[in-house]
Amino acid sequence: MPQENAPFSRAEYDRRIAKTRAAMQTAGLDLLFVTDPSNQAWLTGYDGWSFYVHQGVLLGMEGDPVWWGRHMDSIGAGRTCWMETDHIHGYADHFVQSTQRHPMQDLARHIKALGFDTATIGVELDNYYYSAKAHAVLVSSLPNAQLVDATALVNWQRLIKSESEIGFIRKAARISEKVMTTALDKAEPGVRKNDLVAEIFHAGITGVDDIWGDYPAIVPLTPSGLDATAAHLTWDGTPMRSGEATFFELSGCYRRYHAPLCRTIFLGTPPQEMLDAEQAQLEGIAAGLEAARAGNRTCDIANAFINVLKKHGIHREGRCGYPIGLSYPPDWGERSASIRSEDQTELQPGMVFHFMPALWMDTWGLETTETILINDSGPAETLCDVDRKLFVKA
Repeated sequence: MPQENAPFSRAEYDRRIAKTRAAMQTAGLDLLFVTDPSNQAWLTGYDGWSFYVHQGVLLGMEGDPVWWGRHMDSIGAGRTCWMETDHIHGYADHFVQSTQRHPMQDLARHIKALGFDTATIGVELDNYYYSAKAHAVLVSSLPNAQLVDATALVNWQRLIKSESEIGFIRKAARISEKVMTTALDKAEPGVRKNDLVAEIFHAGITGVDDIWGDYPAIVPLTPSGLDATAAHLTWDGTPMRSGEATFFELSGCYRRYHAPLCRTIFLGTPPQEMLDAEQAQLEGIAAGLEAARAGNRTCDIANAFINVLKKHGIHREGRCGYPIGLSYPPDWGERSASIRSEDQTELQPGMVFHFMPALWMDTWGLETTETILINDSGPAETLCDVDRKLFVKA
């Protein structure tokens, strides 16, 4: 019965668990505890807005994984996980935000009951959802166990997508096209930014045909003018103005899978320096896509782009992209490989990246990006179909 509610087949989950266990064996782990909600969902199918409390998945070298969390959320786990309910455990509500007890004490009890009280246990030390207090309590509650850092162990297993996952990302890309087209069509002088974002949200959640929209892991990023010289700003209630560029960093989302896309619009007549930068950026993107081939490395994509910019007299450093797929707030990146000059990750078919060669200059920003799929042969495939250019609206 539980398998009916999971987004993927049992064979797909078996594949994921086998990959994770191989990595655990290499790392010398007896047990893995993952708190990242993306990793929880990837292993078990769990999908709920409960990551603000302590929860996670236990995976040993045998048997099905165990989902553990707040009791009220264990009901949702029974509705979304593929495992039987005897592999779902909920702790009492008196553990929640208590100064007298901590949920990790309950987790330690389960770990002992499973026979891992003297085991080597991997935990995600550098993760948004695993606090310093949680780790301290777990260590003190398992004095005979050895807790070691297993940050991103599961993330790296997610890097090559299955055909089923790519199918979900393609559906997300259809929604990304819709939200971006909506943003570009509705943007004009006098439109309040919050009203525009409301239209973007509506387009994304409505979806396309029978592809329904989920909430994206990052809210719409829509800065204008000088605000667009900075990354990661959101919106306010001020009207859009002539003489300013606005970039839209958006993503459709289908069953937690994303396909991020960025485009920039200028209301009025763009300055020549922006038009010149656009041509350099587009040339650099084409070079990066050509380098994004199986057998090359992530650094080859970044260097191809950066070298074109150098030719045009533009200095750009830092990361130019990251893997994407299944994710929860606050980030749609997978936090493993990076498209940057020092990263040596070999590109393999089935990897999906947000190739993000954005430019943030002194007085304006220009974001033009693509979600790309590494193919068996040839250059990467761009999964969204929106004109790659600086949009201009008088």
